[in-house]
Amino acid sequence: MEGRQEDVVILAIETSCDETAAAVVRNGREVLSNIISSQIALHTLYGGVVPELASRKHIEKINQVIERALAEAQMALEDMDAIAVTYGPGLVGALLVGVAEAKAVAYAAKKPLIGVHHIEGHINANYIENKELEPPFLCLVVSGGHTHLVKVAGYGSYEILGCTRDDAAGEAFDKVARAIGLGYPGGPKVEEAARAGNPDAILFPRAKVAGNPYDFSFSGVKSAVLNYINGCRMKGIPIVEADIAASFQKAVTDVLVEHAMAAAEECGIGKMAIAGGVAANKALCSGMQEACRQKGIAFYSPSPIFCTDNAAMIGTAAYYEYLAGKRDGWDLNAVPNLRLGG
Repeated sequence: MEGRQEDVVILAIETSCDETAAAVVRNGREVLSNIISSQIALHTLYGGVVPELASRKHIEKINQVIERALAEAQMALEDMDAIAVTYGPGLVGALLVGVAEAKAVAYAAKKPLIGVHHIEGHINANYIENKELEPPFLCLVVSGGHTHLVKVAGYGSYEILGCTRDDAAGEAFDKVARAIGLGYPGGPKVEEAARAGNPDAILFPRAKVAGNPYDFSFSGVKSAVLNYINGCRMKGIPIVEADIAASFQKAVTDVLVEHAMAAAEECGIGKMAIAGGVAANKALCSGMQEACRQKGIAFYSPSPIFCTDNAAMIGTAAYYEYLAGKRDGWDLNAVPNLRLGG
């Protein structure tokens, strides 16, 4: 990589859920533009993402977002070396908008097309600000739809050590937020409420999964919160939302940190990264940072703007796919349940 003479500039598109995003990335780690059109205000009205509305909003915004990304980078389509797009996993209708747009743009501009795995994008977000980070390292990917503990063996080479058996961590945050009346999006609302609460007020369960010590299960802690709330109501006990939020957040964070540290010790890898929307949670970030400090493990995390869905991370992942010779044909399609590493 050090010997590369020519710059590689990639236009990246991301529409896997409720963010319409485009970015221009040079040489994998230099973000020239990163435009995100969020749909949070729209979906808040319904208490969660409505797939059909998300797809329609992507169609409405996609061209504007791409134009802004190119303008901010002060570049044109002719200056791009490739067009990259998330093709899975995600909401099928939302993914199709991005894939169709990327194919059209790549075809019209006569540029190579590169399909990118959404979770791979989240992992690669760590390269943007941590220029010194190189594989191998471990990465905990925590978002609304995914909870993965991944061994990053090399650029584009991943081994899943553990994943969720039921609810993803972010999904559990959303459901608990709804249960205690905090609204959507759940992650930031729970984190905000937790600041005023006592994390040791209520002991919620920390699940272990038989058969794989690195797998996660968050449906139990979610159910425990619901049962606690119902029990309080039946007994006429006051419900302290802040204490519930803080205690729930601590239960989830403890499990995530414990699994990650156990994997780092067993694998003998001294580098740990986190990624995904829930990686923006300050309690998780500080908990992981402190655990890494105690064990002498180097800790990496992206800024919040690169934790939530964005196209810069897709451009970064696409750069390493581009160097490896990956090119996709016009038959590239959305794969809503796409698995990492195959």
